[in-house]
Amino acid sequence: MQTQETLFEHLRGAAGAPPDIAAVVVALAEVARDLSGIIARGPLGGALGKTVGENADGDGQKALDIMADEAFAAALAKTSVRWFASEERDAVALLNPRGALAVAIDPLDGSSNIDVNVSIGTIFSVFEAKPGGEESFLRPGREQIAAGYVIYGPQTALLLTFGAGVSLFVLDPASGRFVKVTDQQRIAATSTEFAINASNYRHWPKPVRAYIDDCLAGDAGPRTKNFNMRWVASLVAETHRILMRGGIFLYPGDAREGYAKGRLRMVYECAPIALLVEQAGGRATDGADRILDKIPAALHERTPFVFGSAEKVARVAAYHDLPASEVSPLFGRRGLFSA
Repeated sequence: MQTQETLFEHLRGAAGAPPDIAAVVVALAEVARDLSGIIARGPLGGALGKTVGENADGDGQKALDIMADEAFAAALAKTSVRWFASEERDAVALLNPRGALAVAIDPLDGSSNIDVNVSIGTIFSVFEAKPGGEESFLRPGREQIAAGYVIYGPQTALLLTFGAGVSLFVLDPASGRFVKVTDQQRIAATSTEFAINASNYRHWPKPVRAYIDDCLAGDAGPRTKNFNMRWVASLVAETHRILMRGGIFLYPGDAREGYAKGRLRMVYECAPIALLVEQAGGRATDGADRILDKIPAALHERTPFVFGSAEKVARVAAYHDLPASEVSPLFGRRGLFSA
């Protein structure tokens, strides 16, 4: 029987990463392993989903959000990470003054799902550090030198890229090690699934409504095929499904107060997910423009986010390019929500 390669062996091997970056990934993976065990115990481990405060953007923080944030910061302080930016903190933290790296992290994505046993995750991004904290992160996402996420689900899995493809690792509960499944994870070119929160239909911009209307019209509509809608309300879970079997995810900006740029954060969520998606053969945009070319103006800046199979994302961008006169008529004829 062929021996399976562990994450540590992968990082140490020819296909791995420089020692300082490898040490950061190992630290992240070790904390994720411990969190996986805590999450698996659910309410037996205490009130993990209890609201204990608010983050910089006014979102409720769960007890496990704070626990995860502190655990990752403590582990990374022992590596060459100089600057630490977390969704759960107002400002960038200095960890190792001599460090050459900067890590942005969403310690626990989808934490509103903790109490209902739905998959949640950790998203991270690695840059070369600059002299200042914020300037290390307020830069194009294409400058990331590594990105990944951990999903805590039926299996705990790690998806990782150093900008040359995507590797998939699964946590072996028996050994406590992440074991490599593949280093060639690819997004399927075709799929009949889309993910969006349809309850916000009335607030979406016209190009997004037109795209969804055409999907909902099924084989009788212009797409001439039937589609299925998915919505987990956990970015990591949505991403993992798309990386495994294709499809498209949409979180557009909309007309509600505070939602003009959607709700997902460029630095902690969208940039690292975009790098993974592109490295797996997909595309990631704000509906029209490439996410990895955008420069956030603030640490907690939000952006609309559309990603998935390349052809599907390109189609959404094409809807944004249509003149308003060509988009608007669709609403009178198509869509389950227009009656």
